[in-house]
Amino acid sequence: MPRRIVSLLSILLLLALSGIAYAAESTRTVLHLLDYIAVDYTGAVEDGKIKSVDEYKEMREFAGQAQELIKGLPANPAQPALLAEATALAQGIDAKAAASVISTKASALRWAVIRAYNVQVTPKSAPDLKRGAGLYAAQCAVCHGVGGRGDGPAAKGLDPKPSDFHDLNRMAQRSAYGLYNTVTLGVDGTAMASFAQLSEEDRWALAFFVANFSADDAVRTKGAALWRAGKGRDPFPDLANVVTLSMNEVKERFGDDGVALQAFLRDSPQALTAAKPAPIEFAVAALANSLDAYRQGVRVEAAQLAIQAYLEGFELIEASLQNVDAELMTRIEREMMAYRSAIQSGAPVTQVEREASVVIASLDEARAKLAGARISQTTTFVSALVILLREGAEAILVVAAILAFTARTGRKDARRWVHVGWIAALALGLVTWVVSNYLVEISGASREITEGVTALFAAAMLLYVGYWLHSKSHSHAWQKFIGNKVTGTLSAGTVWTLGLVSFLAVYREAFETVLFYQALATQAGPQGHAALLGGLAVGAALLVAVAWAILRASVKLPIGLFFSTSGLVLVVLAVIFTGQGIAALQEAGKIGSDAVSFIRLPLLGIYPTLQTLTAQAGAIVISAFALWWATRARKSVMDNARSGGGL
Repeated sequence: MPRRIVSLLSILLLLALSGIAYAAESTRTVLHLLDYIAVDYTGAVEDGKIKSVDEYKEMREFAGQAQELIKGLPANPAQPALLAEATALAQGIDAKAAASVISTKASALRWAVIRAYNVQVTPKSAPDLKRGAGLYAAQCAVCHGVGGRGDGPAAKGLDPKPSDFHDLNRMAQRSAYGLYNTVTLGVDGTAMASFAQLSEEDRWALAFFVANFSADDAVRTKGAALWRAGKGRDPFPDLANVVTLSMNEVKERFGDDGVALQAFLRDSPQALTAAKPAPIEFAVAALANSLDAYRQGVRVEAAQLAIQAYLEGFELIEASLQNVDAELMTRIEREMMAYRSAIQSGAPVTQVEREASVVIASLDEARAKLAGARISQTTTFVSALVILLREGAEAILVVAAILAFTARTGRKDARRWVHVGWIAALALGLVTWVVSNYLVEISGASREITEGVTALFAAAMLLYVGYWLHSKSHSHAWQKFIGNKVTGTLSAGTVWTLGLVSFLAVYREAFETVLFYQALATQAGPQGHAALLGGLAVGAALLVAVAWAILRASVKLPIGLFFSTSGLVLVVLAVIFTGQGIAALQEAGKIGSDAVSFIRLPLLGIYPTLQTLTAQAGAIVISAFALWWATRARKSVMDNARSGGGL
């Protein structure tokens, strides 16, 4: 039977990863189609008349494909609006609208899709242009020519002809991300094949190399001088604007200096040092972008960027900051929540600006605190210890309680199911981390949604198991249970439940725990890795000691007291998981967050918001009713036993 669990979990993992990969591929294809419509429509229609029948037919086909793909994307609150925009784009093409109108509609829809589905549109590290030059010579020059003018030896007779990368009008409309998509997906109906067989790093290297054909050395030199003068960090804090904006978009937003800076950074992306800045720098940049979006009236984008600032920035250094200044950590969490609430409520721009300035000032304070603590081996050790205890304490209580139950029931055959559950959860957590780092980008919001849903599902399972254990707390009920089970193993349903609860209790934190340690390792530096491993080892030893103590104590407890205590512990954990699940969904922006005056105890799932407290109150009411019902049913069993002479 354990093999069946492993097989089922493997199947579920493969289905989940396949779904993620399919959604990512479909979204990328939509963006690819929209990019081509924005750039190539000028060759299809001019002054309301068809300029090229084939090009026009292709534009209509691409618009239709984009509509169908958007329909098939995972359900999303923004999906109806996206479909409406896609329909308007297709109608505009049918009406032979002006090229500027179609280009604007296609670009707007492209950005709406990126925002709605949190599409990862930047490379994980600075592309290697030397590598890109070698790949271009080997894979592309035969058609596009050594100089990128579309005059390679294989270009003769091709229809349409290979692109001329020196065509400034066309290249000014292409982003590096658009070029990356072309390299990845190819172009149907042309000689441009897909190069998906190349690694992601190689495709980005090719895209950046090709993007450089359209800029001259004078522009790049100007950009380099501006960068050295410190004038490029505001428009280009990271690779995002370098990659996602076309030359025309950069000129519209940042002027000629912006064009020069982008040309330089496309040629020297390593100048940005890394695709992703340090957590606090990421949080500050995301907040600045969020505020800018709010000023422009784009509230949805502003809210998403505010969520990213927390989940993909500040949250990764919370554990380290807590050990340095716990009050500051709590204050920043509260301030970031206030900022998000101001955006969601549509507060005046001046209020949102004020909230943002408060958060950024606190983040600057946190940066200074952590900079001073970074060299401390003690801080690294304690942080590593606290992370594991904080994230693993609840899971070890659940697993230990279940193992104690199997020991007291004498059903050792069920233990391996429990072990399969938590081991599979750890393995899946590591696999999820590998996938998110090397295969498919998993955003902070997606991570929190997974954690929140898993926590709520685990809470429901714990309520059920807690009720079931409490119902067996009387010796007669226990003897009846044993009598039914003594001749064989526990029922398949019971064992599956135990294994599933073990899995959920561990998996809900496994992936995020790895991310926390990854961030801590970066902050500690090579000199702090030994302290990190030491804290991790001590934390693991303490968790094992807790589990051992629970198992030892459970053997000595009277059977009725053991079942009652175990049931109550699981019910309490269910209430905790409920609060933590709602909080995770709030952090992902899926549930509102109305602050109230109340204590904050994350270890108990208590957060001072109306939604978390209401959910926990509901869980307590359900738990109280379930325990009352179990006690009532147990009393009925006792009365029947007395009347029948069974006691």
